[in-house]
Amino acid sequence: MGQQLGFSHTKLGRVESGDIDLPRTTDLENLMTLYDVIDKGDRATLLQLHRESLSKDPWTPFKAFMPSKMPTYRGLEEASNVMRAFQPDVVFGMFQTEDYARALFQLAKPVDETTSEFVETNTKMRLERKELITRSDSPLELRVIMDEAALRRLVGGHEIMRAQYDEIIELSKLENVTVQILPNDVVTYRARSNFIILDFPDEVDPVVRTDLPDTISVTDAPRAVGKAVRGFDAMRESALAPAMTADFLYQLTQGWKSHRY
Repeated sequence: MGQQLGFSHTKLGRVESGDIDLPRTTDLENLMTLYDVIDKGDRATLLQLHRESLSKDPWTPFKAFMPSKMPTYRGLEEASNVMRAFQPDVVFGMFQTEDYARALFQLAKPVDETTSEFVETNTKMRLERKELITRSDSPLELRVIMDEAALRRLVGGHEIMRAQYDEIIELSKLENVTVQILPNDVVTYRARSNFIILDFPDEVDPVVRTDLPDTISVTDAPRAVGKAVRGFDAMRESALAPAMTADFLYQLTQGWKSHRY
């Protein structure tokens, strides 16, 4: 099959698994023909997504610092119009301040044996992702649920956390952003790991991203997508209303006063 496309079976396997991108639009056209994707609308949508992913040159300098499959995911992320996410452990990535993000990478640096360049590059990359929700032209619709534990975890010190809470409150004021907190004392379903659901325009199937050690998983398998959607909806129903987010964060800072560090 790979020979029909002009490259090896190994490369075809890596393309199908998402480890590498197709560098040319003609490669995608040939691949769709081979897989009997004949509907004109489907072909046009896939080609548009491919062109958009190839045009995301700002991510090119970061590729050496990304886990496998992340460049492919970045293209999907920028082509999506709705994102639903659950984060149980740390502040959701698009909400993180520069100081918070840097502190996270610094904490992991001696364990992961990363470099200072890795820390600074990933901090910058995380901040630039925020443009997806703050841009004036067609900002991404973002719905995030964070577990209370993610917000109670002290990263970098109290001043960094206070600034981080302020950032979450400001971003939650955007019309396209909804933030909910899932309290510790609520008995409900809780996903065991973080996940992101991406929805696309033009009837393209949604995809789900989950984080794995040193890589990520991205799939459009109906079973995986369905489970993530059901999990998100269950947690959304149990989480605090979006209007209560700011007050909850304020109460967290008040609780610090009764502890000595």
